[in-house]
Order: sequence, then structure tokens, then C-alpha cells
Amino acid sequence: MGEKVKVFRTWSSPFPLRVIWALKLKGIEYDTIFEDLSNKSSMLQQYNPVYKKVPVLVHHGNPICESLVILEYVDETWNQYPLMPQDPLHRAKVRFWAKFGDDKVLQSMAFGVLVKEGKEQEEAISEAMDNLKKLEELEGKKYFGGEKVGALDLAVGWIAYYVGVFEEVIGLKLIDQQNLPLLTQWIHEFGNLGGVIKESWPPFDKLVSKFAALRDSHISKPTAK
Repeated sequence: MGEKVKVFRTWSSPFPLRVIWALKLKGIEYDTIFEDLSNKSSMLQQYNPVYKKVPVLVHHGNPICESLVILEYVDETWNQYPLMPQDPLHRAKVRFWAKFGDDKVLQSMAFGVLVKEGKEQEEAISEAMDNLKKLEELEGKKYFGGEKVGALDLAVGWIAYYVGVFEEVIGLKLIDQQNLPLLTQWIHEFGNLGGVIKESWPPFDKLVSKFAALRDSHISKPTAK
């Protein structure tokens, strides 16, 4: 149909993956433009002049920014394979928990557990585990969206892969069958879903190297402001 869909992303960020997964689930063809955020293209800065970051979805020349916003745009633009529930209350709950995944779970992991040491890291791990347990307690079936992958699965989908990367970097196991059995099962189901999810993950070893360097750079910085 010549809809000219483009996705601006980086190789390592989990946020554009939500967009990639949504487009793949709906069978929408797209072009990928990989960005180097240390040397941002003029096109990225033109399409996202406010935040100047990825992902950006461009559809018919119109840019849409912020991954959770893009996720809803994709779902409302292409009707096949609905991602959001029809019921307004359920839709509101998906939005709430998707934001919780970014504001609480990801923050406590990437800016707490990953880059802290000693007592500070212990406190960050405790906070992160409390956040993960809240996801564990969500009522669901095979996926958060029920028997098929939905918008909330895509929003928190990074957990299925990136937590393993963080675990490798810090040398600690955070999620296992004993402490988070339902989340462990979801990680297995979602993370290994062939055709859409599994093939989209960045190289594991390359991510470990990237986040290990990020951890080292944070730890080596003086704490004084």
C-alpha cells in the first residue's frame, strides 16, 4: 500500500523493540534507520526536536515519538492483531502498568542495580525485586494480555532479555523459578516466541559489554556533585 513506515532506532536500546514487535505482529513492512546517539543525524533531530532520541516512527512523513505513544498509534492505525484491550478500564490498566514498567522497574534496574555497589546496590536490588513482584501479582494467563501477546507484554518485554544481561554484568541472579515463578514462566514464553520476539533481540554478548562499560563508567565517577 506504499505506507512508507520508517523506524529510527539504535542497536541496543530496548525501547524501539516495542515498536518493531508491534509492527511485526501486525504484518506491517517498515524500513529501519539505525542511529548513533553520540552523533545524531539531522533527520532524527528534525523528526524529534524535543527529545532528540529514539524511537521515532515515521508514517506518511509524519513523525510519532515516545515508544508507548507509538505503540498505541500503531495499534489504532492498523486494526489487525489488536494489542490494546477494548474495555476502557482494561486499557487504562495497561497504560498504568506500562508506565510503571518504565518509571519503576526499568529505573530501579538500569539506574540502581546495574550501576550501584555495596549497600546502595543491596537497596536497589530490594527496590527492584519489590517492583518485579508487583508485576508477578498481576492477573494474567499465558501472557499479560491473556492467551496472546498484548501491549503490556510489549511494554515490559525488555525484562525477558535485558534482566539476563544485567545479571551477567553484576554476577547475581535476580529472577528465578523460586522467587518469581510466574514472571519466570512469562519470560520463557515471551522471550522465546519465534518469528517476532526471539529474532529481534540484540546480540547478548555485545549488550553485556555495553552495559558493563556503562557500569564501570558510573562506578569510576566521583560521587561529589
